Amino acid sequence: MPHIHDLSVMRLAQAVRSRELSPVDIVDHYLERIERVGPRVGAFVTVTAEQARDQARQAAKLVADTADPADLPPLLGVPIPIKDLNLVTGVPATFGSAAYHDLTGFADDTVVVRLREAGSILTGKTNTPEFGLPCYTENDVAPPARTPWDLTRSAGGSSGGAAAAVAAGLAPAAQASDGGGSIRIPASACGLFGIKPSRGRISQGPVNPDLFGLATSGPLARTVRDAALLLDVMAGNEPGDLYLAPPVERTFLGYAERPPGRLRIARSAVPSVPGAEVHPDCLAAYEEASALLEELGHEVVELPPTFEPDLVPHFEALWGVMATLNPVPPEREHLLQPLTRWLRERGHATSAPEIFKAHAALQAALRRALPVTNEFDAILHPTLAQPPVPVGYFHGQEPAENFRRQKMFTPFTSVYNVSGQPAVSVPLHWTDAGLPIGVMLAGRLGGEGVLVSLSAQLEEARPWADRKPEVWNA
Repeated sequence: MPHIHDLSVMRLAQAVRSRELSPVDIVDHYLERIERVGPRVGAFVTVTAEQARDQARQAAKLVADTADPADLPPLLGVPIPIKDLNLVTGVPATFGSAAYHDLTGFADDTVVVRLREAGSILTGKTNTPEFGLPCYTENDVAPPARTPWDLTRSAGGSSGGAAAAVAAGLAPAAQASDGGGSIRIPASACGLFGIKPSRGRISQGPVNPDLFGLATSGPLARTVRDAALLLDVMAGNEPGDLYLAPPVERTFLGYAERPPGRLRIARSAVPSVPGAEVHPDCLAAYEEASALLEELGHEVVELPPTFEPDLVPHFEALWGVMATLNPVPPEREHLLQPLTRWLRERGHATSAPEIFKAHAALQAALRRALPVTNEFDAILHPTLAQPPVPVGYFHGQEPAENFRRQKMFTPFTSVYNVSGQPAVSVPLHWTDAGLPIGVMLAGRLGGEGVLVSLSAQLEEARPWADRKPEVWNA
């Protein structure tokens, strides 16, 4: 008989609606696992046990009082933790920083409101690096986030805590966010499916600015259908949003249950970052995915040159400026980590004309690249250039070397934050040593539905959800 944490989001939601499982029992089960297993994987910064149990009791009452289960919210009683870069009213918000040790959420981010309205239950805030800046999750407020597949190795970042929680069976799925690969990187490192949606698909409001349009929330889950359901819940805009994604024809869950048809798919394993080399295990995953796509009847061709390496300095300029957006009083600057201080110094040294030139250069590159990428239904890349790296591989270095190593590790992900195109990481491959290796599929702007449909087809052909790390059974 399966344990509660063996069940998917959709199965849990159905079990609540049918009164097969009580939201109280579900929440108690997950809270017990979080307390017992959570510190081993560094998944959570804050656990909201009392609030979660209160929400579970309210959910149970709603089930009892509702005659038609079809009238219940789609995620009623399902625990979905929130990344600690997002505000939740009355809950501590560290943003991964010791400088924010006494900050309490003063509003609900829009994505939190949507998850609340869908009936999900907040079990806590998941671990993230300081201000979400690096691609690993090691900070001064919580233990390092580790991939449950090898506890000596990093879960990635910046949604490392969210990925560790889902992969270790501490949450059925999680809200995450991605400004340079921060959903796809930990999805690859932890053997999960993650979606970075199109720019403007999910509101960043009401507090977070979307000035450059690089970052967005999105789901991390064990199955494509679970992620699609969460994306349906999260999607939508609010007044003041600077970007609007193209509309879709059906729900994303509907796309997951619809065959994609024969697609034209381009592929490239050529990094956009100069000097980056792709590890043989990542190339093996890429080649296996290419063969599987052809086996499923898709046309797979080589991608012509699109995003050139000369874009990297412009992206770095914007990243440094983004590091300055979190206000830190002068008397707390010493609490920031060396990498954060280094990035903020670079950001403060960037003049307004330099910011506009960088943004203009990236837009010019998009005008050249998008007519090329739009010729294809999807584009295949390795998600990362290396398998999961040891904890401390980045964090133990001086800032410049730390940053260089991050670029070598993630040379494929950031271009789709610049372009705003949707991208997913699909967990199709494990190394001989048992480490997960993801492959990335990007789509046309507004084309999440095609990616979801294609990913569901890949999942059916090579199921991955039954593969679980040893800590799963702890």
